[in-house]
Order: sequence, then structure tokens, then C-alpha cells
Amino acid sequence: MRVSGWGTRAVCAVAGAVLLAGCREAPEGDGGRRAAAVASPVRPTGYGAVFLDVGECSSFGRTSFTEVSCRSERAAARVVARHDGATRDGPPCPPATDFVLHISERWPAADEDGDGMVPRGHACMRNLQPPHPGDPGGGGGPRTVVGDCVYALGGGKVRETACDGSGPGRPEFKVTKAVDARSKCPASTALYVRLGGASPVGCAVPV
Repeated sequence: MRVSGWGTRAVCAVAGAVLLAGCREAPEGDGGRRAAAVASPVRPTGYGAVFLDVGECSSFGRTSFTEVSCRSERAAARVVARHDGATRDGPPCPPATDFVLHISERWPAADEDGDGMVPRGHACMRNLQPPHPGDPGGGGGPRTVVGDCVYALGGGKVRETACDGSGPGRPEFKVTKAVDARSKCPASTALYVRLGGASPVGCAVPV
């Protein structure tokens, strides 16, 4: 992806970070929004055949977590999408995703097909209670969407931040439109952001 405005830069929004000069995923654990997580060795039973299936809930924690009943006081977030394999191999998480849990663990007596292995995968999670960093302007989530804001890090890099100024940096650009080609962005566009999906170009203006 390329960024235009004040020179030509490249931008890639992955896990809340927009990287320039080549689209590469942010390091695991960046900003607390994407964390490689190892599930608790004790799996609660009775919540479904698939660990953290769509509609099920996880406990608090990004680096250590369990599946719990969504009615439990320990429930912190609900699965809005679940995919096998690494995030780069599957479809993107829905726009409402607040964070991603990466799953890889063995349960000798409680797996899906009796081979002692819960498949590697990832769950797109939505917090049960605010805040919701994945919402437009929320300053986080694994995707950049229309309504999100970014600020310059220096060295040709920018990062997503909350549009209300409560994030780590003051918002400098806001994505106001998603289109399928840069030529369809309005004349006021100062930055092009790759969003993915059917309308992969984000048109951003100064704020």
C-alpha cells in the first residue's frame, strides 16, 4: 500500500498499527491488541465442541485465558469470528473486533477429534463492556476502518489513535471514505490508507 500527501509513503494497517514501506504485520503483542496467547491448560467443559467458537466467551487476559460461560462474572469478551490457521492465512476479522486471540494448545482428553490437539487458529474478540477500541475512532482493533484516526510516528510511519485525543498520540488524519481506487477519493484527501476488503483504499484528511 502507498500513502500520498507530503511525499509518497506506504501504509499498512495491521493490529492497530499502520506501517509504511512495505505491508508487514505489526509484532505480536503490539499495543496489547494482538497477542500470541496460550490458553489455560484446564479447559472448562460444556461450552461447545469447538474451543472459543463464535458466540462463546473468554476470561480476562490476552496472554493466558480460558473459555468461560458468557454469563460468568469472569467473562470479558465474546468471539465474533473464529478461523483456523494464522491471521495472514484467513479472512480479516470483522470491523467490530476489539482484539485477536491466537490459539495454540494441547488438551489430551478434551480436543475436537481425539488426537490431543486443539488446532492453531485465531478468535476475533469483542469486549462485553466498553471501551471498544475496534469501533470507528476508538484507536485500536486489528483493522483500520472508516472513522479511524492516525498520527505520525516519524521516520515515515503512522499509527492509529483515538479520535477524541485520549490515545497515545494526537490524531492528525481521519479516514473519511473507503473506495476501490485512489482516483475516487475526494480532492481533500491527504493520505491513502489500505483497508482491505471490497473497498481497499481509505481516503484520509487532516484533522
